[in-house]
Amino acid sequence: MFIFLIFLICSAQYLQEPRFAAGQDECLPTSCHAPGPIIRFPFRLIGRQPERCGYPGFDLSCSSTNTTEFEFQYPVRASARNTVLPISAKATVLEIDYMNQVIRVSVLNGSCLPNRVPQLSSAAAPSPFEVDLRYDSSGYTLFNCSKLPDSRAASYPVTCLNHGGFRVYAFGSSYSVTDFPMSTCLKMYNISDISRVLFDGPAEFSVDDTYLRWPEPSCRTCEASRKYSVAVIGVFVTAVALAAILYVYITKKRKRDNGKRISRFLEDYKALKPTRYTYSDIKVIADGFKHKLGQGGYGTVFKGKLSNDIPVAVKILNNTKGNGDEFINEVATIGKIHHVNVVRLVGYCADGYRRALVYEFLENDSLEKYISSGNQSSTLGWEKLHSVALGVAKGIDYLHQGCNQRILHFDIKPHNILLDHNLSPKVADFGLAKLCSKEQSVVTMTGARGTIGYIAPEVFSRNFGKVSYKSDIYSFGMLLLDMVGGRKSFDAGVQEDSSDEIYFPEWMYNKLDKGEDIAIEIEKEGESEIAKRLIIVGLWCIQWYPVDRPSTKVVIQMLEGENMPVMPPNPFAASKPANANSTASTGSLYHSVETSLGSN
Repeated sequence: MFIFLIFLICSAQYLQEPRFAAGQDECLPTSCHAPGPIIRFPFRLIGRQPERCGYPGFDLSCSSTNTTEFEFQYPVRASARNTVLPISAKATVLEIDYMNQVIRVSVLNGSCLPNRVPQLSSAAAPSPFEVDLRYDSSGYTLFNCSKLPDSRAASYPVTCLNHGGFRVYAFGSSYSVTDFPMSTCLKMYNISDISRVLFDGPAEFSVDDTYLRWPEPSCRTCEASRKYSVAVIGVFVTAVALAAILYVYITKKRKRDNGKRISRFLEDYKALKPTRYTYSDIKVIADGFKHKLGQGGYGTVFKGKLSNDIPVAVKILNNTKGNGDEFINEVATIGKIHHVNVVRLVGYCADGYRRALVYEFLENDSLEKYISSGNQSSTLGWEKLHSVALGVAKGIDYLHQGCNQRILHFDIKPHNILLDHNLSPKVADFGLAKLCSKEQSVVTMTGARGTIGYIAPEVFSRNFGKVSYKSDIYSFGMLLLDMVGGRKSFDAGVQEDSSDEIYFPEWMYNKLDKGEDIAIEIEKEGESEIAKRLIIVGLWCIQWYPVDRPSTKVVIQMLEGENMPVMPPNPFAASKPANANSTASTGSLYHSVETSLGSN
């Protein structure tokens, strides 16, 4: 709404100004300074706008002090040659009246015009300006005097023409000839249509402004039509502005209500450990938001540093979406957590409508960085992959069983597993988390939440069961399978009953179920056992029905146990085609759910 309003206002201003050709932004109205006069056709700014933007002779320039200067051709009529003389004068532009076609200037440096009169040719080009003699007489007569003239006529010294013991004075031509000095002065010549400030500048006179009119080009008609257009647009803009004001009022009221709700929550939260910062503190901590670490749907993360040189990650939450639920979720959740495999919240900011979270900084980024290339076994090694898997499982178990309230994460994925300097994992990003009592076996949800490919079937469709902590177990199982082989498709043509491609989880289950070797890169003895263990545990975790999945306690036991876990039931059996003789793909439900989510 704001952008639309600004567009309309700018459009109204745009329509007020004359256009020359489509796309000529360089000819748009401009100025040397604010609130200096607006410069538009027929005037143009030298150095900023090309010649086509103005009318010949209407060139303005900006001085070093940002004033608008005008070196114009000043029309002077002299009896010496009976010609119109375009004398140059440099002035400061004070005002431009485009409707009446008058420019008001204050002369800074006028040439000594009378001295130049005899030297000018009658062939000089005519000036586009006419003097508006609001305060001056119609002209002057110059006299060369041997001493100060004693005359009733007002005289003005023209000091630039003084020489030897003689002084030059200008007498207003409106006076009678009998008022002019005769005995001590000698008449030189007449100059008409001139402002007296051009003799020696404005310093010696009380009236120092000169008004110039331009008859051509005529802009009065277009100025009048523009005023009508502006009036019509003004009514429309006013209506839109009122609608925008109403929208802003409603939006701000909603934000104020959310802010009060957050403030009440923070009052209850004072007893907890994380430090509360102002937004100014956050900007200092984040070093002006110079080092961006990443960006997600709920905010942007920057690298920062506390005053004691402890590196931190600062997450600036988007304040244009939602009503602050993400902020409350993360502060309420992480603020209570102290576990080696869960990221620690150092501080938070709730300054007006600005919200931010300050985490401990983990220099080795996320697990996604190491497994996205498909060479995770070579970058981390199988033993480290096993250690990471066990650490994540312990972190999830703490969330489910170790806190006063059970915390369901709902977004377990490689991006949200951060690695410290020892490559030890920490579960992070609680923007989608839900809290419930330990006695509560299921939770109520209004819609699906999580990341495609890691969402448990029951989160997407209640036909598979009720949403519970088992939903995190499913996501963890997909994480384990990603750690082993990534999101690959494998050629199933080698199998007797299919000629299509299937996903890694189903392909690996078929391999293990038949007792075949795992086609995974193994370098050391015993590494194949680690890979097989991770796959089997992952297959247990991704059982379609929550009741068939193990708890985190059992998952940890399977990962730590000496004996290899037994093979789980086939998670993909329910999706076998009805026609047993069909040669079509197994069409696993894994494909169906992921495809359905991707199309939403």
